[in-house]
Amino acid sequence: MTDRFLIRVILLLALSGVFFSCKGKEAAPEPEEQIEVEELAQAQTEVEQIAEEQAVDAAAAVTGSGSSGAQVSYQTQRSMSSLSNLSRRLPSLGVNVQEIDPVNYENPDLNVLRQMGAEQYIISYFAGEQFYKSGEYDKALAEYSAAISGNSNFTEALISRGNAWMKKRDYGRAIDDYSRAIRLDNSRAELYNYRGFARSERREMNLAIEDFSRAIALNGNYTDALINRSHAYYQTGNNDRVIEDCDRIIRLEPSNAVIWNRRGSAYYRKEDDDRAIRDFTEAIRLKGDYAVAFFNRGNALYSKREFNRALSDLNRAIALNPSHAAAYTVRGNVQRLLGNNDSAALDFAAAQRLEHR
Repeated sequence: MTDRFLIRVILLLALSGVFFSCKGKEAAPEPEEQIEVEELAQAQTEVEQIAEEQAVDAAAAVTGSGSSGAQVSYQTQRSMSSLSNLSRRLPSLGVNVQEIDPVNYENPDLNVLRQMGAEQYIISYFAGEQFYKSGEYDKALAEYSAAISGNSNFTEALISRGNAWMKKRDYGRAIDDYSRAIRLDNSRAELYNYRGFARSERREMNLAIEDFSRAIALNGNYTDALINRSHAYYQTGNNDRVIEDCDRIIRLEPSNAVIWNRRGSAYYRKEDDDRAIRDFTEAIRLKGDYAVAFFNRGNALYSKREFNRALSDLNRAIALNPSHAAAYTVRGNVQRLLGNNDSAALDFAAAQRLEHR
């Protein structure tokens, strides 16, 4: 489809009010990577995702064992840049198409597009977007594939299909689509971040770090990529790099409790308990019901042999998350050291029940 036809479609639909919404002239367009944010289907809340990541080393230090299956903290940032790259003013009516934000296409009328002679691959793409938004990912995949068959260089369809594969946790196919999109446009930081996330889910941490680093090289303030890279560094045990990335993230997002908690975890691994406790405390200040941070601070206090303070934090962690088996195990150890053997036995039994549930 030519730019001229796209301009005609956008102008007519904007004037008829079919499915566009115009941004106010006083508002500057947002950067591409900040247009829209949504979490992937498999993601829980960020706090829940990293519960084991942040706790596993502390639990292992107390119990002698532990493993982590934590996911990367990740947000998908969908983009439609190839459909919004129309910066010139249209003649006669003086409409600035830059003010028409394609991300606000909520309910495109496919019949109108057909009547206007839109090419089938464009219609298939918008049909895929509708199915994607309604959670019908198999149907979305079929439509995106049809769009790509109609135009193999349709970058946005490749990205959207990659995102749909991510929803279905088919990370290999997602990587393939993101890689094709990158070959078509290697200047978009978010594509490296997407592919890095898919690689991290496949435990390809070194490749993931490479992708996150490319994203950050293109956009030094790309918080999501920094968050993801800090997680990948954490998974590979590179605690110094975790701390460096968390320092940058905290400068960008000082109220991000998860990152204070993550940096505290890296300090804990480095046996710097005082700094770890300070970071966990800040995480708790920012998020008063942050069970993982209470658990982590309890572990750091345990390692400093401040057993009563550790017990208080572990009590709070369990009150907030009664299903956290590791918290019962650690509290059982603390109870035993305090001479509360009956309470310790109850905690160990509770941990065992939860672990074998």
